[in-house]
Amino acid sequence: MSKEQLSIVKIGGNVIEDSSALDDFLQLFSKLEGYKILVHGGGKRATHVASKLGIASNMINGRRITDADTLEVITMVYGGLVNKNIVAKLQGLNIDAIGLTGADINSIYSKKRPVKEIDYGFVGDVKKVNHQSINKLIQADFTPVFCAITHDGNGQLFNTNADTIASELAIGLSKLYQVELYYCFEKNGVLKSVDDENSVIEYMDYGTYEQLKHQGAFHDGMLPKLDNSFRAIEFGVSRVFIGNPTVISDKDQKFTTLYL
Repeated sequence: MSKEQLSIVKIGGNVIEDSSALDDFLQLFSKLEGYKILVHGGGKRATHVASKLGIASNMINGRRITDADTLEVITMVYGGLVNKNIVAKLQGLNIDAIGLTGADINSIYSKKRPVKEIDYGFVGDVKKVNHQSINKLIQADFTPVFCAITHDGNGQLFNTNADTIASELAIGLSKLYQVELYYCFEKNGVLKSVDDENSVIEYMDYGTYEQLKHQGAFHDGMLPKLDNSFRAIEFGVSRVFIGNPTVISDKDQKFTTLYL
């Protein structure tokens, strides 16, 4: 028996910061047929709020160092300000959304990232997705909206890469559904040249990715998306798409499709 379709969409980049772009995306998301999950970041908003509170944001190679003060800000911004704003907007579009962290219904369990060359602080690496609990919400016709926070099962929250959360959710739920994973941001797809918005790589396999990565073709922020995308395909996700928000509704435009 064929599995039902589930779309997992991660939204990030400048789309989260631009209220008009976010509204346009949520309109498209609300019309996406079938079961769906939304995953969002909010790093730029967290940096802005932290600055207002006099808390410095420390970034190394594009990754945030999350000390105790920063974790408080991230919990407020990701789990509160950004998440509930998105949930409220979706309710206005007749989508019965429910905002979640990985701690809610024990949905995403992580372990603190081990200290190697850099101590990232309260940053979690996903170890387990509780797909059965999440599925109860889906089957009850709720649309989960996950922010970039997970937990360790012992009361500790972690800042966790939203691209990774989307990928791990897709892998976990592929046990029950035929999952398509979308990474949506302000670009039209994976670009061969960062300076050329039209240089979209429309199809990319893992070998091509490794070759281009070795050549330094990708911006640092793109690497986690691509690593997570190929991991998702390897572990059961049917297709992965990377592009601007219209990729979830318009398959005639240019975007990037990944395969092994």
